[in-house]
Amino acid sequence: MKLQMIGCSHHTAPVEVRERLAFNKDQASLALQRLRQRYPTAEAVLLSTCNRVELYVASEQPSDCPSHHDMVSFLAEFHGLDPVEVFNDLFERTGEDFVRHLFTVAASLDSMVVGEAQILAQVKQAYELATASSTVGPLTNAAFQAALKVAKRVATETAINQRRVSIPSVAVGDFASQFFERFDDKHVLVIGAGEMGEETLRYLIDAGVRKISICNRNFERAQELGQRMAGQAEKWDKLYLLLAEADLVVSATGANDPILTVDSFKTIVEARYQRPILILDLAIPRDFEPEIGKMSGVYLYAIDDLQEACQRNRRERELEWPQAEKIIQEETQRFMTDLNHRATAPTIRRLKLRADEVKADELARLLNKLGRLDPKVESEIRQGFDRLVNKLLHPPLESLRDEAQHGAPHGLLDALKRLFKLKD
Repeated sequence: MKLQMIGCSHHTAPVEVRERLAFNKDQASLALQRLRQRYPTAEAVLLSTCNRVELYVASEQPSDCPSHHDMVSFLAEFHGLDPVEVFNDLFERTGEDFVRHLFTVAASLDSMVVGEAQILAQVKQAYELATASSTVGPLTNAAFQAALKVAKRVATETAINQRRVSIPSVAVGDFASQFFERFDDKHVLVIGAGEMGEETLRYLIDAGVRKISICNRNFERAQELGQRMAGQAEKWDKLYLLLAEADLVVSATGANDPILTVDSFKTIVEARYQRPILILDLAIPRDFEPEIGKMSGVYLYAIDDLQEACQRNRRERELEWPQAEKIIQEETQRFMTDLNHRATAPTIRRLKLRADEVKADELARLLNKLGRLDPKVESEIRQGFDRLVNKLLHPPLESLRDEAQHGAPHGLLDALKRLFKLKD
């Protein structure tokens, strides 16, 4: 039995390497097909995200699996690369380390943002794609199903997933959600069309936002973001009018100076007629002069306010880390014990079958010599043979179970096969 994976992540390889080895869905499907053609009996799952590329393989027969070098060559050659170029950027995990790593990834303890929920969905998608490609088998099926279970345990038994640590998630989850009871009736204005604004907008949409205006100096970029996020692109000269109408503002431009000063915002406050407005200024340098936050009805939070919340949440997550690791260790040991028991099952079945054959032969010979017996006496004799065989088999089988708690009992299995002449 063999479990092996190779991969790279934000921990081990720069983004330039991860980009060169990354797979989109169609490429991943094609890669799995090619792997199946090259190694017909090997199981495989390919996980590719913006932060990691990992290839998991498994087989009941180790000789059927690609080696470490084979896997590196496969990944590199698929992308037209020389394996030497990426060999040192790819790490390897085998056996129990394979299982522990998979569980850690699925539970989001290996993510760039620890506790983020997206990785679990990505692990599930990778497993489903491999299932559709017919490259999942008993071992990978058991491993990935267990990984999903572990992730759910970590999510429900710890608070590690509940502490937001990215600026956009904190902006929405820790600030906007406390300010507004609901979002479906709120008008959101996004100023700027960069990554920070877009990510924050995604969280707001998940929270229920429907009415979205996007204002950017480059109107084409505003239109592009609007198309992706179902928002309405607006010209820059409408900014003041939009600020007068909006309930929530997310600003993340690349301007070198504030785009809104105290003087310019006075007319906006007057036009709002004392309606409150929440402004999340995520820009560096800031888009809104700090004094704007002192105006009546204006609630202004800059990125420093959000970073403080991020740090606080991160510290609280760290307190949950030992419990999450304990869950992963428990589940890893449970999985490996079950797997090792499974490895002994064929030998145990053959041993019991051999014992039953010998018992049946000797019992038939004895009963034939004794002739006609009282049914109760014959039943006692049969039960006595059963007890004798079970007692003889109990010590070696118990030893196999004990060994399986600590690893695959290859030595005992080989000894039993030789002693009892059990053929594979």
